[in-house]
Amino acid sequence: MGLPTVVISDPRPGHRIHEPVRFVVPAELDGDVWTATRPDGTTVLCQRLTEHTAPGETAFVAAVSFTGRTELVLTGPATSTAAGIRQLEAREEDAFVRLDTGYFDLELCTGTAQGTGSSKWGLRHFSTLAEGVDLLPSGNNAIGGFYGPFFTPENGLINPPEHAVVDIEVVERGPVLHHYRMHGVIPDGLLDELRGKSFTVDWMFTCGTPHFTRRYVVDDFQTVINGRSVTNLITVGDEFEGGRGELVFDRFESYDATTYRAGDPYAAELAAMVAETLETSQSRNPKFDEFKSLLTEDLESAHWDLYWRLFCSWENALDEPEIRERLARVRARAHALADHPDREWIITRDPVDVSATPHETAFPGPAAKTAEYHTGSGRTMVWWTEKPSGAFQIVQRPQSGWVNWGSNGENECPQLPTGVWIKTAYGQFSDWRAVADDLETPPEVRLA
Repeated sequence: MGLPTVVISDPRPGHRIHEPVRFVVPAELDGDVWTATRPDGTTVLCQRLTEHTAPGETAFVAAVSFTGRTELVLTGPATSTAAGIRQLEAREEDAFVRLDTGYFDLELCTGTAQGTGSSKWGLRHFSTLAEGVDLLPSGNNAIGGFYGPFFTPENGLINPPEHAVVDIEVVERGPVLHHYRMHGVIPDGLLDELRGKSFTVDWMFTCGTPHFTRRYVVDDFQTVINGRSVTNLITVGDEFEGGRGELVFDRFESYDATTYRAGDPYAAELAAMVAETLETSQSRNPKFDEFKSLLTEDLESAHWDLYWRLFCSWENALDEPEIRERLARVRARAHALADHPDREWIITRDPVDVSATPHETAFPGPAAKTAEYHTGSGRTMVWWTEKPSGAFQIVQRPQSGWVNWGSNGENECPQLPTGVWIKTAYGQFSDWRAVADDLETPPEVRLA
């Protein structure tokens, strides 16, 4: 039987590097991995997909480098698949898999639900093979958690990567593509409308590709955060760490002009309430005493999650009435300060030096394409979201070395619709906007 030629065309100028390309052949073909030949005679591996293959057809994915246009002709089942994604020895006890994708060295973890930074599910180690610099060396932070509206002071919880364990399903695993699907249950908090909710997170990594793809699907919900109705909007949070005095990224930009407000009154009020609570609370239990010992010195350099954990109902350091009363005061003051006329909107086409802003935090407005980068090294992280997030929280804090990209506005109000695809690229990019445009516009694929 003759097999069709796969024609791949790039609607954008420039060169694609191991771009994931999916195509469906109208025939049932045996074999998990096939080879295909390009016009220049080079061979490309094509991995058979199980999730997208229907009766009478076979779906494949390949990672193809090309400029402008290329073609693939399937030649037959592969006799050797030595090249491709490799599994490495894991670092963390709760690691599900550590991968050498040919571009990234990354570790996906299930979490331990112990309520500490090292308990988080998500990517707890992440680097490129070329640079060899782990953006999460301690394992106490993670790329890929999601937070609001479930993990906000209104609901008496903090981030689910610290208080939930996920089961991970292998959807696809071969030399070209690893596709994992996390399944988790969100712990119940204080708000009735947010109880009994589950989520899935899809992660896709392809061989040699300088970006990865993910999607968050959550049971339908509606609540009120920051005085605003929130329906099926979440905060996705990517964290990075460089150690005290070091920032892995020191600038932020939106694709077009960046519109933002500087500073984080909520963080300032929360820090002040931490200090007041430690001094005046009548709570006496081992968990409260533990937090008091952890938060007695330099609060600015403490792991930020310690602030939230003191007021987390899951931790039981404070009883529920005290949590509600103290955080109600924080919210009332923070909401007023956030929208105070003194907090002007800034519109700029220049990169934002976030660490020079009050509280080392900026709240940019709506965007679908954003980037954080390091001015000295040139390392750059680029995000494209299928639908724009209504706001972002960007933190670049030298005191602790903590950097954050979060899809939320002021006062922990989530702004990213659930179910959207997110592509995240990382590397040495001379023009991050061109990278973002590539993420947004995949190649066109047809059968000839």
